[in-house]
Amino acid sequence: MELMHLDYLNPLLTHFEPVSLEEMNAVRLMNRIDTKYTTSIDLLPAILLSLQKDYRIQEITCRRNMPYETTYLDTEGREMFMAHQNGRTVREKIRVRTYKDSGLTFLEVKNKNNKGRTDKKRILVSSLLNMQEEGAEDFLQKYAWYSLSQLSGKLQNSFNRITLVNKQMTERLTIDTNVCFQDLLTGQQAAMDQVAIIELKRDGNHFSPVKEILHQMHVLPVSISKYCLGSVLTNPALKYNRFKPRIRKIEQIQNQIII
Repeated sequence: MELMHLDYLNPLLTHFEPVSLEEMNAVRLMNRIDTKYTTSIDLLPAILLSLQKDYRIQEITCRRNMPYETTYLDTEGREMFMAHQNGRTVREKIRVRTYKDSGLTFLEVKNKNNKGRTDKKRILVSSLLNMQEEGAEDFLQKYAWYSLSQLSGKLQNSFNRITLVNKQMTERLTIDTNVCFQDLLTGQQAAMDQVAIIELKRDGNHFSPVKEILHQMHVLPVSISKYCLGSVLTNPALKYNRFKPRIRKIEQIQNQIII
């Protein structure tokens, strides 16, 4: 699927002070509070300009807007998708994510508790196909609700990500663009090339400059899951009543309707 080129953002990214991958390891925030937002890519220049004095930007091999690829795993009955659809506050997602610029691939388990905190565990793997020989079964037995034999790939997802960290090194901000999905069963694809997904990841309720900036721009928090969103957009057979308001907002942004 052909992606939009957002090269016009690059001059804005050069004004951020860089932070290396090694420094970012100190801000891994594996147990955290996540707050997500969706907005039009047209707002990104103004948002980035407002963030320059308070945030640094992750840089790997001289790049600051980096490609990611993810395969989401689920059971035959899509139990993890259905947990979200049915409104469960305690839920889990399992994915294989490749950080393309660093060349690293991880099997990742994300568990969300009923207090809104997200705990992430991961192990390094070489690929989706070789996980069983690389300790995936033991890892899942320790940290996940499902065994490897219960899981298969359901959805592929790709996007570009800008990663910012505040200068106090207590929070991380990601901005995802060119978000694309492909259902691995139906083969159907969907793209959100006009939409930016912004996620604030922090270890507590301390003051966050970006929350105030987004509020002033009328960009409000929204509960959204790439896995669930992509599944609904690429598999019309799935039940998705709970996601209809999110889908409607995404469609409004995608079609450039002012809301």
